[in-house]
Order: sequence, then structure tokens, then C-alpha cells
Amino acid sequence: MLLTPFAAYTQAEGASSAAGGTAAEKLKGGPVFIIPVDQEIERGLQSFLERGFEEAAKYGAVLIVLEIDTPGGLVDSAEQIGQMVRDSEIPTAAYVKGDAASAGSYIALNANSIIMKPGSMIGAASLVDMNGKSVDDAKMVSYWKSKMVGAASLNGRDPEIAAGMMDVNLVVNKPELGVNKAQGQIIALTSDEALKAGYADHLADTPEEAITLLGYSTDDIFRVEHTGAEKMSHFLTNPIIMTILLFIGIAGIVIELLVPGFGAPGIIGTLAFALYFFGNYVAGFAGAETWLLFILGLVMLVLELFVPSFGILGLLGSVSLVAGVVRAAFSLEHAFLNLGIAFAAATVVIAIVAVVFKERGIWNRFILRDSLTKEQGFVPVLEKLSLIGASGVSITPLRPAGTALVGNERVDVVTEGSFISSGVPVSVVKVEGGRVVVKESEK
Repeated sequence: MLLTPFAAYTQAEGASSAAGGTAAEKLKGGPVFIIPVDQEIERGLQSFLERGFEEAAKYGAVLIVLEIDTPGGLVDSAEQIGQMVRDSEIPTAAYVKGDAASAGSYIALNANSIIMKPGSMIGAASLVDMNGKSVDDAKMVSYWKSKMVGAASLNGRDPEIAAGMMDVNLVVNKPELGVNKAQGQIIALTSDEALKAGYADHLADTPEEAITLLGYSTDDIFRVEHTGAEKMSHFLTNPIIMTILLFIGIAGIVIELLVPGFGAPGIIGTLAFALYFFGNYVAGFAGAETWLLFILGLVMLVLELFVPSFGILGLLGSVSLVAGVVRAAFSLEHAFLNLGIAFAAATVVIAIVAVVFKERGIWNRFILRDSLTKEQGFVPVLEKLSLIGASGVSITPLRPAGTALVGNERVDVVTEGSFISSGVPVSVVKVEGGRVVVKESEK
């Protein structure tokens, strides 16, 4: 179910009673959409929020509330989300129920209003890399600081505080706003501090209370929920899970190709790759072209086993598979890291399977192992070594093969290359298996 409607009559009734029955009449009616921002900020969250904003527009929403509790995430995704919030024709509000940290604070600053739950936090937006280490690149720091300052300025919030949320070298002294930051520190505001500094417009215990404080009715609220596919995608796009899927996919398909007959490795490997592409496709990382690259690569690898191409099909198939995996990932760095780990682990497993099942390997198709035995009806030709040095007479012309009478036995013979007429004395000079070689005897 995409949307969960519910009515919060308690807050509306409380507001009505406090205002002597007149407050409810002043609240603006219409659908209000609550969209959770409760995970790391990445392309999957961006795709989910895009769907939520589209649903809100479809239903004629009068307000969109972003319920924020996130540790932050990717800067580029936060930028895209921030732009979507700014450009929204529907009024937006950020309800910070936990942490609006790092890129989460940037998203909150782009909303028209910020309401915070007591005990929540906003700020701590310094740049860090994938390993959690601070980024000191001057250009990147300057760029992200300009983004934070610009977002704060949208609704008249002090830009220096936004800059101090991410620049450790900046000194901010705003005693009238309750902010005092020394060099080397990062600004992170509690709900009370944010309210005093103008970084929160209200404090509210619930999103419904926040909606009422903003002047909207709580009679028609919709909460956008993650679909089953989106929840599954969030699990599948975890870096560890993606690496495991790639490992299973590579090992399963290669084992099936090298040791055919089982069926299970090939099915499991194909399913693992399908889950990898499915998760990234739903998350918005991958397009239809990644499926095409995967299928094309798989087909070419299979054809390599049956069509002599001197390895060209195998090489093209491998390149196609790698290209599909890389294209499906949200970053090249993560794609090659996950692929490298998965490939190394798969190589070990494939080597073990190849040794254990060496008698069933595809390489046996290229090795002649059959022997011609008496049990199978084959009678070996006996070497007539006793004929070496024996004399005889050619019965037929030897050109160079023919028949000679050696002793009292007719023998098929061959000369060393010369032609010998019939009735000419010959002697046996060599016997090789069933081949008896003669030459003309000296007179």
C-alpha cells in the first residue's frame, strides 16, 4: 500500500478548545502528505521521495511534511532532493523528529518551514568520504558551504550558522542567537538552540501537532509508505549484500559452464545476478540498458562454449557483464570494489569445485580418453617382427605398395619409396606395427 490515510482528531479538537471553538475554522483544509526521510541519503531515497511528491501532486495536497531522522549520506543525492523540495509548487515543511545530520540538515533547510521535536538535532554537516574521514579538499568544502549557505538564506536564516555547520575552520560568534563556535568545531544545534537561532520555527511532539502549528487541518493526512519492492531494494543495495550477490552470481554461472550437468549453480547464479540488477533498478541506480548488457553477456559466454571464436565471444561476454554490473551501481568506486572482492572470492570457490569435480569438467570434452580394447571388439594387429631380414619375391609390382611372398606367406608390403617389378627378389628391412617395409635384394 503506497499511502496510509489517517485522521488526528485529538490535536484538532485540542486546538479548537484552546481557541474557544474558532481555531479549527482557521485551519486550512485539504490533503497533507507526510513523507519519511528515515534512512541514509542516497539515490534510492531520492527515487522514493520523487514518487512521494508525485503522489502528493496527484492528490492535490496542500502541504508536504518531510519527517526527517537521518545520519546524512551522499551529497549529490542531497542536492537533487534539495532542489526538488525548493521547486515544489506544494508548500513544504521539515519535521525533524530525530537527527537532521549532515546532508539531512541541507534537505531540511530547503523546506519552507522547520519544526523540530524536543530532543532532536540539526547540523554537523562537514564533508566526509566513504570511510568516514574528513574531506579537506578546498574546492569541495567551498562548494558544499555555498550550498548550505544558500539553503539557509532561502527563508531568512543566518547564513554564518549554516557555514559553521560544515566548515571546521570557521569561527562563529553569535551570542544573540546562542551560537558560539571556535575553530575546529562543527555546529550542531539542539531543538531549543535551533529555535533560538531561528533554525526552527516551532517545537512539536508529533508531526500532526506540527501541521496544526503551520495552520493546516489534520483531518486528511496521508503517510507515504515504502512499497515492498522499495524495502527489498534498500536491503539488496546494501554494499555487503551486493558483494555477496555478485560472488554467488559469478561463481554459480562459471561453475555451471565449467562443470555442466548440475543445473543448480547456474540457476542460483542467474537468480543472484537478477536480484542485484532488480535492487539497483528499483533504487533508481540502473536503467533498462543494464538488463540488456547482462543478458547479452550471458548469451555470449554460453555461445563461446559451442561456437569457435578464438575467445572473442568470451571476452565480449565478460566485458558486457562487467559493464552491466558497473552501470547498475550507484558509483564506479563501489562497483569496482564490490566486483573485485566478489571475483576474488569466486575464483577460490571455482578452483575448489574444478578440482573436486575434475572428471565432469568441460575440458574432458577436448581430451580423447577412449581406448580400443578386445572387450569392445577391437583386434590389434600383431607386429611380424620375425620377418625382419627374411627374403622373398614380389608377387605384384610394388608401386610402392603391393604383395610379396616371404617364406611361404603372402604379405602386404611397401617399399622405401622405389618401384619394384613383380618376380623380383626382395628382403624385409623394417616392421612397424602392421607395416612391412622391403627393398630389392642385392644380386
